[in-house]
Order: sequence, then structure tokens, then C-alpha cells
Amino acid sequence: MDYRQHFDFMKHRNKFFAASASLLMIGIIVIALFSMNFGVDFKAGTGLDIGVGQTVTKEKAEEIFASIDLKPAIVSIGGNNDHISARYDAILTEEQIKKINTTMAATFGAQVSQEVNTVSPDIAVELGLKAIYAVAISCVFICIYVSLRFEWRFAVAAIIAILHDALVVIAMFAIFRFEVNLPFLAAVLTTIGYSINDKIVIFDRVRENLRFSKVKTSDDLSNLLNNSIWQTMARNIYTVLTVLLAAGCLFIFGSESIKLFALAKIIGLASGAYSSICIASPLWYLLKNKSLSSKTRANVVKE
Repeated sequence: MDYRQHFDFMKHRNKFFAASASLLMIGIIVIALFSMNFGVDFKAGTGLDIGVGQTVTKEKAEEIFASIDLKPAIVSIGGNNDHISARYDAILTEEQIKKINTTMAATFGAQVSQEVNTVSPDIAVELGLKAIYAVAISCVFICIYVSLRFEWRFAVAAIIAILHDALVVIAMFAIFRFEVNLPFLAAVLTTIGYSINDKIVIFDRVRENLRFSKVKTSDDLSNLLNNSIWQTMARNIYTVLTVLLAAGCLFIFGSESIKLFALAKIIGLASGAYSSICIASPLWYLLKNKSLSSKTRANVVKE
């Protein structure tokens, strides 16, 4: 079936590149000016997750902390409005933590529970470096895998698109000042793993179509790539929607501790579906088209 009557992705590739570049540039500017909103996992300090067993407002929680001169940098309410999350940029002493627990118990009763997460400056730096190493190593192995299974052009296009997906998640969290913590890192890594799946599906169809097509010009290559995208479109949409539904349910119905993880997954999944079609495929087209042009010039010289 000829899919040329559908939307021509290759024709509009520069618009896709410009849109992605604009978003990433905004993210870079925000990071340069304001940095990321690092959570206690990547920033030295103490995080408290306090279950009070009854409905509580943010104003009430802030009032309690202020009454004991231990006002945190960030206060949020989670769960069924019965959990208080507090983040301190400084490391609290055992006496201060005990004072908070005693005050909460006096206010809400004996059902109060408290979870403490303290990260020292050295551990914060170590976690940050390990996060960078994890992303870099995963990208290297994906590049090797794609190179062995396909060819280097597919690998280059896939890696650039995967990095695009990771950077989109980072940019969105920077722009909207969402907290960056270990669940966020897990979401970025799973986004990288999932993103390559969409790209492999399209690239596999491209490789298959190349076997039975005579590609001599840029138009031939563009038509082949557009056809391959549309032939795999239904499968990609169904797959993405299924996973997005699961991530959406986690975001809506999940606990406060996994909401940002689910949000990062939603952004990453959407970006992965977009980049597979609008970034990775056009990049491969540009690389392959360059080799076609080289072969054409070589044939002209021989003649």
C-alpha cells in the first residue's frame, strides 16, 4: 500500500527539529539561571514524611513547624491529605527530629508516624555522579546494540533521539520546577529503555522495506521512510496509549511519593513516541541521503 497520501513527516522535519530545539533551549536557560529543583536525594538535607492519620492542610502544617522554629524549605500535603512531606536544606539533629515528632503527636495523637531521609553533602554528590554514569552507560550499550543489529546510521539517529527524550523530561521538570529525586532518575532511565523500543520497530520496518526497494533518489528515500512510519503507526499508538494509561493511573491514584515518577514517565513516553517519528527517522533520512548523494557523485565521476 502506498502511504504517500498521508502526512509527509520528512517534508516537515525542520519544523520538528526547531520545535524540539526551542523546548530544550528554554530548559537549558532555566537550568542555567535557576538550576534544577533538586530533592533531598541530590541535595544535602533532611526529608520528613509524616503520617498524621487525619486530614491536614498545608497552612496547618506550616503553622506547626513555625511554632517550634523548624520551618522547612518545602512543605507539601500528600496521600489522602493525611501525610505531611517536609524538606530541610540543612541536616536536622536527632533532637530536632524528635521535637518535630513529639509536636506532631501532641497535635494529632498517637497514630502519628514519621519517616526520615537524611543525605549528607558527600552522598548527594555521589548520587549525582552515579546518575550521570547510569544514563551515559545505558546510552553506550544501546548504541552498541543498535549498531550490531542495524548499521551505524540507525545507531546515531537512535542515540540522538534517546538523549532528546531524556533532555525533554529534564527540561520540563526544570521549567515547571518539579522536584528532582531518585524516582525521577528511575523514570529517565526507564524512558530511555522504552524509547528505544519505538525506534527499533520503525527501523526494523525501514530495513525490511529497503530490501525490496530500489532507492536511488532523495524522493525515493523519503517515500520509503514515510511508508515505513505509517505501516508501524497503529502498533506504536496502541503500545504508547497502553503504557500511558498505566502511567496516568499511577499519577492520578498513586501515592504522593510516586506522582513525580509517574509524571516523568508520562512526559518521557510522549516524547519517545514523538521522537521516534519526528526526530530519529528524519535524522536517519539525512544521514542516509548524504550517502546516496555521495554514491551519485561517484557514479557521475566514473561515467
